[in-house]
Amino acid sequence: MIARPAIYLWAGPTTCLGLLFLVLPWPSRCRAAIITGVLEIHGGAAAWFLENCTMLPGGALAMTLGHVVIGRNPAALDLSRKHEHIHVRQCERWGPLFVPAYLSAGLVALLRSGSPYRDNAFEREAFGRGANGKQAAR
Repeated sequence: MIARPAIYLWAGPTTCLGLLFLVLPWPSRCRAAIITGVLEIHGGAAAWFLENCTMLPGGALAMTLGHVVIGRNPAALDLSRKHEHIHVRQCERWGPLFVPAYLSAGLVALLRSGSPYRDNAFEREAFGRGANGKQAAR
């Protein structure tokens, strides 16, 4: 069995992307808490990004980047926690390859005339495990 520090290190490059939401030069009123080994950030730059920079109509409630989950607000994090924590486990498996693999899976779904989000293999796994909390829109 691999030690937890090694897993955090393997997912570290993707986690660093998520940590940017804590240090963005933004008058951000973000809040953060550690929930079962995952840093959850909400509000401020994280909320703005989720509302304006995702390809989902209406934006996303939450997003996982390594061991960081960004959310619009505490309610969004509560609603999406099970789903997002499945993505955390995916990041632990894929490490620095997670983001390229996720984007590639979306492209494959799109080329098959599907939704790059709903038909993405990573999303299907997260939704398939009964974690229904990651819906788009408000």
